Amino acid sequence: MLNEGLGSWPARRARTAPDRVAMIFENHQTTYGEVAERTTRLAHQLRAAGVEPGERVAYLGPNHPSFAETMFATHLLGGIFVPLNFRLAAPEIQYMLEDSGALILIYAPSCADVAAELSGVKTVALQTEYEPWLAEGADTPIDIPVARDEVALILYTSGTTGRPKGAMLTHANQIWNSYNVLVAVDVRADEVTLVAAPLFHVAALGMTLLPTFLKGGCSVITPTWDVDMCFDLIESRRITWIFGVTTMFASLSQSPRWATADLSSLRLLMSGGAPIPESLIGTYQQRGITFCQGYGLTETSPGATFLSAAESVRKAGSAGVAMFFEDTKVVRPDGTGVDVDEPGEVLIKGPNVTPGYWRNEVATQNAFTDGWLHSGDVARLDEEGYLYIVDRVKDMYISGGENVYPAEVENVIHAHPAVAEAAVIGVPDEKWGEVGRAFVVCRPGAALVPQEFQEFLRSRLAKYKVPVHIDLVDSLPRTGSGKVQKAKLRRHG
Repeated sequence: MLNEGLGSWPARRARTAPDRVAMIFENHQTTYGEVAERTTRLAHQLRAAGVEPGERVAYLGPNHPSFAETMFATHLLGGIFVPLNFRLAAPEIQYMLEDSGALILIYAPSCADVAAELSGVKTVALQTEYEPWLAEGADTPIDIPVARDEVALILYTSGTTGRPKGAMLTHANQIWNSYNVLVAVDVRADEVTLVAAPLFHVAALGMTLLPTFLKGGCSVITPTWDVDMCFDLIESRRITWIFGVTTMFASLSQSPRWATADLSSLRLLMSGGAPIPESLIGTYQQRGITFCQGYGLTETSPGATFLSAAESVRKAGSAGVAMFFEDTKVVRPDGTGVDVDEPGEVLIKGPNVTPGYWRNEVATQNAFTDGWLHSGDVARLDEEGYLYIVDRVKDMYISGGENVYPAEVENVIHAHPAVAEAAVIGVPDEKWGEVGRAFVVCRPGAALVPQEFQEFLRSRLAKYKVPVHIDLVDSLPRTGSGKVQKAKLRRHG
């Protein structure tokens, strides 16, 4: 094939396993042969609409097989796929469409109101137009030359300060990331992967859907995260592998169904995006479930480090070591390597690392030093070289001259039996410069007395790390990927 990129995957997979089920959505199954045919038909229609090599095609909507079909069809033509966060408001989406220069937007019915406010782009509605449009496409093979180093995806970062940046990921970036996952997880051809985290984020796409597709397994796709649906699918579909974030796994373990649910099919749970409380990992390990934590960024496709199943108990709480085709190091501000247990910034280099940001040369130059990507994350290395994420550089605060990393404090807070979720920020203080403010969500039926809670923390943390302010709240603001939006908490404070 002339196409060396992701767009060739459906045809390559259909050559060897056309009748194997590739995706399940609700009660509908799609085989690899059907994915190849549908992708080809869609690609013909996209080409007729003006999509050429390098052209951008955007997608707006919850998880659905059409996400994968649109992505593969775009890549079949040598185009660039731009998945968008459907939780954003119309002006935010408009900015991303204009910044990426997207020609076409395919959107879900639930996003119709937002789509109606957008301008400057052709739109295709999944509910009423997508299937007839796809069916009219030709089924003749398309084999446009696509090199692995061409840009495949533009993924917009959260944009906690200023406008979000579009991280470019090449076909090679995602291919090498998939290789890393296959090596780290021993992905099997009979894998049944639950894809419940949002696909517009690179974690669900790069760590589950693409590796499962590459290996010929089955992706069970859900439009959203729902605890009861998850339990039902684990039992009925015999799910073997789930990627999720803290809030997803916490909600499962807190469900009334947790104690009696049949989880015997689960081979691996995998999490990343933010440090996972060790107490939560322990909850799953007590059920005999292998729980592996990884670490990565949108810019690394996303896998950077991974904790193997063999070390998941002994090194619980660690994000592991650099993935196979990858290198990482932890450095001081002057670029020198840190000592054991000394916090420093994580730098990453490898074939899965972004070449830069879309139409933003300044941001690209600022992100790299001698080919190493600056993560903006603080970590420490233990005596065996295992990585422990401490916090974001920007989330650290200084209290009385001492550095405080909120993630460390949050990990201790989660050990309290009444706590469901927590987030800590630094707030101004006349005496100490900054002190901690904790926002705490209690488990159902549980309660906390702030003064008693602070005593609990003092027995486990240095005094300067104990939050001075304790706010009991009903929920924490989160991004689409499940990360706590600390910028909103700071505005609240």
